[in-house]
Amino acid sequence: MPGVTVRSLAAMKARGEKIIALTAYDFYTARIEALAGVHLILVGDSMQMAVLGEETTLGASLEVLLAVARSVKRGAPDTLVLGDMPFGSYQESCTLAVRNAARFLSEAGVDGVKLEGGNPRMARRVKAVVDSGIPVMGHAGLLPQFVRMDGGYRVVRREGRDELLRQCDALVEAGVFSLVLEGVEEELAREVVERVPVPVIGIGAGRWVDGQILVVSDVLGLDPGFNPKFVRKYADLHGTILTALRRYVEEVASGAFPGPENAFKGPEGGS
Repeated sequence: MPGVTVRSLAAMKARGEKIIALTAYDFYTARIEALAGVHLILVGDSMQMAVLGEETTLGASLEVLLAVARSVKRGAPDTLVLGDMPFGSYQESCTLAVRNAARFLSEAGVDGVKLEGGNPRMARRVKAVVDSGIPVMGHAGLLPQFVRMDGGYRVVRREGRDELLRQCDALVEAGVFSLVLEGVEEELAREVVERVPVPVIGIGAGRWVDGQILVVSDVLGLDPGFNPKFVRKYADLHGTILTALRRYVEEVASGAFPGPENAFKGPEGGS
């Protein structure tokens, strides 16, 4: 959708229109997502798991994500693209957070960044980045970058309500233009949506949020063994790709590929 901005998302929330978001990690996927009508693309540190096969996002590299974000923005120039700030790129100080967030805009050309967490330390980082003129999406609920502290990927349930609301309030006060709410009980997520003035985009947060985001490889069914409750697969690309590659293997082995049409000829043989 051409012309999507952080203000567009606020207007969509006000009108009750659902915000559609996905991750992307390359030029071609971003281009297809833009053609499909996705409003927001996140260049997520989830790449560390979805593309590189790691068990957590903690090893994500700032330099790699900057390069990937640049390619994604080229693929979807009219879509709102955000860079996910990886673990270690903003926790140390407000100065570091601002410096690295600015790199996403100046080097990758994206439209804003996402930071995880809303405790007092993280809220200060968010405010510093926002005050520097960089749009920030907050992230509350289940926090993949806090997986070591939390002892795993745990859904936030009713007993965690007060802390979740405190963090969401702190992020809104710090100036975020939207929130990702991850791994939260549906009714608790609904309470957040009704409480905060900014768009709330859910992943594993049920039906009542302002929009949805998923990891694109999950939506496309690239890993048949990964079937979390909050994901719906819209394709079986694992099966499609496997079938195509098996056919390639068979045709190369049998000599069916390359055929005459795939070979360059000399002047006497035409093209």
